[in-house]
Amino acid sequence: MRRTSCGADPDEPARSITLPAAWEESAAAALAELAPGNGALALATAADAWIGPLAARAAALGLTLPLADRLHRLLQSRRGAPCAAIWQGVPDPAPSFTLNLPAFLHPTDGFDAIGFAAAIETAVLALTLAMPGARRIAVGMADLFGLLAGLGVPYASDTARDIARTLAVILRGHADAASARGPGPSGSLSPQSASLHWPTPPSRTPVPGLTGAAHAARDAAINAGPPRHIATTAIAPPGPAEALLGVETGGIAAAFSPLCPSRGLTRATRAWLAASGLTPEEVLARALAGAVPVPAVTAAAHAAMHDAVAPYLHAMPPRPSEMRQGPQVVHRRDLPSRRVGYTQKAAVGGHKLYVRTGEYSDGTLGEVFLALHKEGAAFRGLMDNFAVAVSLGLQHGVPLETFVEAFTFTRFGPAGAVEGDPAVHHATSLLDYVFRHLAANYLGRRDIPEAEEEAADTVGHGARDRAPLLPLEFPAAASPRARRRGFRVVG
Repeated sequence: MRRTSCGADPDEPARSITLPAAWEESAAAALAELAPGNGALALATAADAWIGPLAARAAALGLTLPLADRLHRLLQSRRGAPCAAIWQGVPDPAPSFTLNLPAFLHPTDGFDAIGFAAAIETAVLALTLAMPGARRIAVGMADLFGLLAGLGVPYASDTARDIARTLAVILRGHADAASARGPGPSGSLSPQSASLHWPTPPSRTPVPGLTGAAHAARDAAINAGPPRHIATTAIAPPGPAEALLGVETGGIAAAFSPLCPSRGLTRATRAWLAASGLTPEEVLARALAGAVPVPAVTAAAHAAMHDAVAPYLHAMPPRPSEMRQGPQVVHRRDLPSRRVGYTQKAAVGGHKLYVRTGEYSDGTLGEVFLALHKEGAAFRGLMDNFAVAVSLGLQHGVPLETFVEAFTFTRFGPAGAVEGDPAVHHATSLLDYVFRHLAANYLGRRDIPEAEEEAADTVGHGARDRAPLLPLEFPAAASPRARRRGFRVVG
């Protein structure tokens, strides 16, 4: 055991927490969130606070099974834990219990199907005793990805989906059977009604004994009679119970990265490498050679896993959307060899420049060239290359409006009054003038506010900036851009 100090979140006061030494710091924070109160706590005593009353109720009903011992062992082995409502003794119309799948996998004996079935029945009984009036309970499984990694089965494979289907049948079958045998009013479903809607379980899986356990669970549900709950199984969103158990991926979700938050390998990644028989040297060699030692998982594989499991369980999270297609290749739209355009001569603050345009056959702008004559070689080179970059963007489909939005109102010298262009009267920089001019001639934009003559080092000190912001200052039909330019902070 070890003692640490932490709270449910950084803003909560820290609590002294005693828990097994091998458990992560996130488990301590989860225990602080699950257990009521603000004082020091230990895992065993915090668990006994809710396990004890359940065991007493079971004894009062004449149930002879060792419920307290089963629940303590589930928690100690990190195989299962209930939701916060059970820990805190507050009502919940649909209490839940999470079973951590990788904890049922033994390095030499394989998956403990018998222990998994017993844990399901224990969870159903615990939820029934804790919330006798609840008509829905939610016993679920978590970290399917970690289990598949430990088995050496790729998540995106048909074999992985068959394993998930089989586990779902075992979960549903034993949950319904335990609900039918448990205390409470008899259910309203006929003994065969639940089985009629179940797809046939997979005929075989690579996990020894798993298929037989699935068929046995289905038969147990049919023979036990109608469940006493409307719903018994669900894949719930991960919460503090999952963190307490050390779950890395909630429910049947996939892990999209082999790294944990501390930048080391996740437990599932280490299990996959061990199952694959890869040494650290071999993994490093493959990575350096450009290979991927850990199979990549897509959202499409997650959606396929959702579709495989959903028919067997009562409740599921929303189906994950398919992975968005990768960035589409945008082809360059070539300008005609002989194209029209114009050359505009203007002066901004006394500095002459020429704006030359090239157009497509439909009249849209395809290229821009800027020529300066009184500036230094470095500045001229930068402006030339900037014009080439803008031209390439236009030819690859970037709208002219995007450039206008980005470069108008840029402020640097030379700036000032504009001569030779009736469409623009003032500009805050050469770029501001160029895109005001293009907006007026190719977009018909007349709503861009006039530029104000103001030195670059006096921004925020002009008369307009010191004026209070009054509603009457806005024009009657100002564009969103014009209104946005008018906002100021009034001290």
